[in-house]
Amino acid sequence: MMGPAHSLSGAAAWLGVGAAAAAWDHPMPWPVLLAGALICAGAALAPDLDHKAATISRAFGPISRALCEVIDNLSYAVYKSTRGKGDPRRSGGHRTLTHTWVWAVLCGAGASAACVYGGRWGVLVVLFVHMVLAIEGLLWRHARVSSDVLVWLLGACSAWMLVEVLDKPGNGAAWLFTEPGQEYLWVGLPIVLGALVHCIGDALTVSGCPVLWPIPIGRRRWYPVGPPKGMRFRAGSRVEIKILMPVFMALGGAGALGALDLIG
Repeated sequence: MMGPAHSLSGAAAWLGVGAAAAAWDHPMPWPVLLAGALICAGAALAPDLDHKAATISRAFGPISRALCEVIDNLSYAVYKSTRGKGDPRRSGGHRTLTHTWVWAVLCGAGASAACVYGGRWGVLVVLFVHMVLAIEGLLWRHARVSSDVLVWLLGACSAWMLVEVLDKPGNGAAWLFTEPGQEYLWVGLPIVLGALVHCIGDALTVSGCPVLWPIPIGRRRWYPVGPPKGMRFRAGSRVEIKILMPVFMALGGAGALGALDLIG
């Protein structure tokens, strides 16, 4: 799928988690619901860091372009060293390592560690990165005609304001993980979810997605999981734009209402 659809699906997924948490009598404070939805929307773009033309590879200028090159080479090296007898030869690493559950878990764990051990600045850096990506994904029409610096400033201001709100007692810095020193440990959850939602979205497209790696399926370790080929669509097609994106918005709205206990 394309970036806007990925971001919308990520936000909708976290809002759905918020509704489920409310139904299970463990409601999210509204700042956690909002911050998590934005983080998840940004994280849903992150797996495409292995593609030079992707939004995330352009979002932070030369830094993200250089990182894209590193990730693409790393992904390709991992693919070559672990491919099964039935896996085809490739010339690049797109839709390999970064499109697996392993990568999703590692990214979430790394972000949680940065928040817990990096203190306030660690939290701000993690939120800044994901706020910029959320802006690029959810407000893509405006982001494309704005300067990168303006997007970065908006991301930095959003991250700062969210931390200021979350730090207030009862607003969610210690949501779910309540022991001393576990503040913001939950931030890894929307990051894992966003990456997995990205993989599920790509699995619906023609190429499928090897989300289950390294679990072997038949003679392949990089099996492109997906529905029957007749149910798949091409990225950027009318199915994605005219059907899936409105569905994601509707699901997100319903999730938000459920999470805030406004329906029942």
